Amino acid sequence: MHDTVKTQQGLVRGRTHDGIVSFKGIPYAAAPDGLRRFLPPQPAASWDGVRKADAFGSAPPQRPPAPGVPAVWRPGDGLDCLTVNVWTPTPVDAALPVMVWIYGGQWTYGASSMPHYDGSVLAGSGVVVVTFNYRTGFEGFGRLPGIPNNRGLLDQIAALTWIQDNIAVFGGDPGNVTVFGSSAGGASAALLAAAPAAADLFRRCIVQSLPAGYFSAAEAQQVTERLAAVTGTAPTRDGLAELPPQALVEVPDRQLTGGCPGGAFAPVIDGDLVTGPPWQALADGRARHVDMLCGFTHDEHRGFPPTADPARIDLAAAATQFGLAPNAALAYRAAYPDSTAAELFTTLMSDALVRMPTTFTAEAHARTGGRTWLYDFAWQGPIGAAHGIDIPFVFGLPHTRYAARFLGTPPPVGFAALSHQIRTAWTSFATTGDPGWPPFDTHLRTTHIWDTTPADTAYPVPDSHHIWSQTQSSHPADQ
Repeated sequence: MHDTVKTQQGLVRGRTHDGIVSFKGIPYAAAPDGLRRFLPPQPAASWDGVRKADAFGSAPPQRPPAPGVPAVWRPGDGLDCLTVNVWTPTPVDAALPVMVWIYGGQWTYGASSMPHYDGSVLAGSGVVVVTFNYRTGFEGFGRLPGIPNNRGLLDQIAALTWIQDNIAVFGGDPGNVTVFGSSAGGASAALLAAAPAAADLFRRCIVQSLPAGYFSAAEAQQVTERLAAVTGTAPTRDGLAELPPQALVEVPDRQLTGGCPGGAFAPVIDGDLVTGPPWQALADGRARHVDMLCGFTHDEHRGFPPTADPARIDLAAAATQFGLAPNAALAYRAAYPDSTAAELFTTLMSDALVRMPTTFTAEAHARTGGRTWLYDFAWQGPIGAAHGIDIPFVFGLPHTRYAARFLGTPPPVGFAALSHQIRTAWTSFATTGDPGWPPFDTHLRTTHIWDTTPADTAYPVPDSHHIWSQTQSSHPADQ
C-alpha cells in the first residue's frame, strides 16, 4: 500500500495500521479566522513538499458538552478547524464506495477527532471512510446581517466538494458517495440532499435519529441580539468578530434562548440553502434521486439530559408544549395502557424530539418516489435504546468512553455480532443502494428492527404516528 498520495493542494503522507491507511488533518478550506471569520469557507492554500497527515486538526470552538467530559477544543486552538480525515483499505485506483460521516452535537458540539468516530474498523469492510470538521455554535450557525446563514452547512458542502476533487487518489469512487450522520449530522445529510448547492455531491444518505428544531430568521436574529447584549457588543459581524471564540462559546444557551428549553443554534430557514425542515424541504421531490436510509432508536429521549422530575411529570403540559391536540395526553395513555407516567413521558418526548421528525422525513422522501428504508434500533443497553446508542455499532468501536455509557463495561457479548450486521447493512447500502431489507413506503411502511434478533415488521409505533398526524401544526416542523 502507498501511504503518500497527491491531492490537488499537495502531497500528504498518512499512516498504515492493520491494513488500513489513515490520513488525518488535511485542510479542505482555509482557517475561518481574521478577515475570513463568519464568512463562507474559502479555498485551502496549496503547499510544497510532503505534508504529514498523521494527526487530527483542531476541533471547532465549543465548550465541553457536559460536566466532567474532556474538552475537545481549548482557546489556544483557535479557528483553524476545517480539516478532513480519510481511512482507506487501498489508496490506489480501486474506486471503492465512499462513506462520509457528519457528526452531531445539537449544532453546538462535536469534532471528527472524537475517538468514537474513528473510521478504521468501518473501512475494513471495504469502503473509504471520510470524516471532517465543520463550524458549530455561533461560528457556524449564528445569524449576522449581510453574511450568509448556515455557514456550518456551507462547510459541509466545501468538504464534500473536496471529496469529489480528491477522493479518487485515496481509492474512492467520487460517483458513489454516501453521506451518513447522527442527530444534527443526520439532519445535515437530509438538508444537503434537498439543497441545490449540494446537488451531485453524493448519491445516498443515511439519516440516523434526525431531530426537530430549526430556526426562522427572526428566531436566529433574536439569539444574535441576546449574545451581543450579554457580551457587550453590537449584533453585527464587526462587533462580534472583535471577540475571541471563547467569549462566544462560554455564554450558556439558556441566556440565548430566553430560558426556553432546547439549544441556542440550529439551521436557519433562509429560503436559500435551507428552505424548510427536512420533511418539508424534501416534499417537492427535489431529492428523489438520492437513496435514503432513515432510522431512530426506540428510546431516543433517554439519551438526552433529564428535563423533568419523574414524580412531577405533567404529560398534558408536555403535549401542549409541542402543539399537540388537546386530547393528546389521553390518547397516549390509551395507546400505551401498561406504561408508567415516566415511560409515557419518554415515549412522547422520543416522538417529539426525534422519532416523528425522522419518520416524517422518510415519508416525505418515499411519497415523492425516492428510494427509502426505515429502521428502529431497539437493542437495550444500560440506559435503554437511547439517542446515540447506534453509533458504536456503526463504527464497530465498543471500548470508547462514549460507548461505555451506552453499552456498559465490558461491552456485552452480543455487541460484536450485531455491530457486524449493522456495518454490513450500512456498507451494502453504500455499495449497492440496498441495506438488505424491504424498502419503506407510505402504505406497507416496512420497518427493520435492530435487536439481538433483527426482524422486519410493520411500523412499530402506529399509535404515536396517529396522534402526531392529527394536528398539522403539531408536526415537528413547527418547533
